Amino acid sequence: MNPPAGTTGGSRSSSEGASTAPGAAPSSEPVIVPTPGSNLHPSPAEVANPVVEADLATTPETPPGEEKGRRFSLGMDRFSGLYVWAALIVVFAIWVPDTFLRLNNVTIIAGNEAITAMLALGIIIPLAAGVFDLSFAGVAGVSVAVTAWGQVNGYSPFIAALMALVVATIVGALNGFVVVQLKVNSFIATLGMSSLLVAAEYFITDGKQIVEGFSEGFLTLGNTQILGIPLPFYAMLILAAVIYVVIEYLPIGRYLYASGGNPVAARLAGVRVDRVVYGSLVASSLVAGITGVVLAARIGTASPDIGPSYLLPAFSAVFLGSTQIKPGRVNVVGTLIAIYLLATGVKGLQLAGAPTYTKDLFNGLALIIAVALAARSARKA
Repeated sequence: MNPPAGTTGGSRSSSEGASTAPGAAPSSEPVIVPTPGSNLHPSPAEVANPVVEADLATTPETPPGEEKGRRFSLGMDRFSGLYVWAALIVVFAIWVPDTFLRLNNVTIIAGNEAITAMLALGIIIPLAAGVFDLSFAGVAGVSVAVTAWGQVNGYSPFIAALMALVVATIVGALNGFVVVQLKVNSFIATLGMSSLLVAAEYFITDGKQIVEGFSEGFLTLGNTQILGIPLPFYAMLILAAVIYVVIEYLPIGRYLYASGGNPVAARLAGVRVDRVVYGSLVASSLVAGITGVVLAARIGTASPDIGPSYLLPAFSAVFLGSTQIKPGRVNVVGTLIAIYLLATGVKGLQLAGAPTYTKDLFNGLALIIAVALAARSARKA
């Protein structure tokens, strides 16, 4: 006998242990079938791994005997960067006390690293979504060039800055189109875009350094100091606060981490992954554009090669930061710790008489070590 209408497959449901109370409406909630040893409590945003492409790993329950031991770990798994930072300060304070232990070193490091920190904060967004943006440094360079070109040609600083932001947004939209619509790997797409942006810098500046034509008020704004620290540092703090709130407390943050951790599961959960990825690339480019405007006000010059030098330091900081605070996830606080940890190390070595290539050497080693540690943290997450 055929089963009544609406009960097709009922025998299969019964064999799987699913049942519905008589008279109760069928539930529209998805049925989750747990696997042995899996932990169903963490949200996708908590278990997503945007640093390496790997399947979500199950998290075994902590044996009761180990919970007590974790209380005495002093947070080495999350705050090791702070300990290393403190150790560097102590080492250089003993090594070069006459030059390192000065208040102006603090203000110099805080001001000089503000630009790198802003760029690093911007690329947190696409990395959280599981894609790379290697064009952000080129976008910053083009924004500097456009801001300078606009003022040299008689436009007000506001209009020139607005032009730079429009260009940055267009670049981000092009990145998103190539990655999402044309299905080009984000690494390749943004690497190609970065090369185009270098060419654009040379075109805008005519291959020369622009040192005149900036508005005096514009330059004053970039070099104004509060408590001895240039204004761009406080702009970086505001940007960090905004990005922190967005990715940690708003739904879009959960969508970003879910898309980066497991895009298939995110799609099944209703997340529009393509839109999230597209938006993350636009946001990264826009942040780079804002940073370029701030950089133009800070240095008062534009040159064809001003952007690429920020590529390696920013990525080193983001990947090193992903081993801090929330291991296995790119995050704002960890990135800021990494930025100033690296800056302290480089500054101390320079004051100790290290050669000029120390900065590149230090940042390169930090990037390699950071990626290795990030992958290790992600496997443990």
